[in-house]
Parts: sequence; C-alpha cells; structure tokens
Amino acid sequence: MTRFKQPTPQWSQAFTAPAIPPADVLGRLAALRTTPTPALKQQWRDLVGTEPPPYNRRFLESRLAYRVQELAYGGLRPETLARLEALGEQLDGGKVAVRRIRGDDKPIAGTQLIRVYHGTEHVVTVTREGYEYAGRPYQSLSAIARAITGTRWNGRVFFGLRPSRGAA
Repeated sequence: MTRFKQPTPQWSQAFTAPAIPPADVLGRLAALRTTPTPALKQQWRDLVGTEPPPYNRRFLESRLAYRVQELAYGGLRPETLARLEALGEQLDGGKVAVRRIRGDDKPIAGTQLIRVYHGTEHVVTVTREGYEYAGRPYQSLSAIARAITGTRWNGRVFFGLRPSRGAA
C-alpha cells in the first residue's frame, strides 16, 4: 500500500497572492496576449511570489492564465490531487523520477512537423501509430525524409528535432 504524500505546490509557500475577483478574470486573460514581456514577468512576481522562469513568452502567458483562474476560482481540490497522485503511482510504482521520462522520443500525436525543402513546404502529422505524410502512413521520419529527398537522411535531423536520448 502506498501512502499519499501531499504534493508541494509550485507556488511559494510563504507568499500570499492577492485575491482576484471572478469578474476580472476574462479581462486579465485577454490582456495577457498584448502585455509586454517585462510586464508579464512583473505579473509573475506579483501573482506567484518568485522570479519568473527563463522560458518563452507563451509559457509565461499560459502559466499566468492558470494562476489568475486559480486565484479567482480556487485550485484543484485535495481529493482531485490525491486521485491524480494515485493514478501516477499506478503507472510508475510510486517512483516520481519515472514520471518525468517519456516512453519514447516521438512528438505528441497531432503535432505537425513542417519542413521547406527546395522551395516546397512538406507537412508531416504525428499519429499514434507513426506519421502521416501526403495522405500516406509512415513508420519513421527517416522514411518520409527519403521520400521527400530521394536520399537517406536521419529523419530527426531532417525535420530539425533534437537528437534522441539514446544518441551519444
């Protein structure tokens, strides 16, 4: 039997964020898109109580949008957090480090990979079974790269993806 351990929130423990009236949520969410990045970072400091992470603007917008809604409507209930934790333990036997590792290096299904080659744009869609290009299913990006170029390519390199973890 595994014991439930209360997950630590990503927000600072000693920090008390200002309350956000629910009536202000839509306006604040809409304003995130047009707010300059330095102002987004200041909002992060005001709402989270820590320095903003060095990630891109879209990350800041999405996390701030969540935080605004969390402060206005409340976060996940303890029962929901416990259920999520239990489901995670079923998948990984309670080893938190295993949760952070993806099973494969394939992008998430539905992702579109776009490559311009010799002036022609080629779009590949990632599926659960593999990939789809020009209406045909493929098992690997390398096969698609070969269909496009006529020569052998490392598919991850051709489409500009990071090397797989297994590569040295």
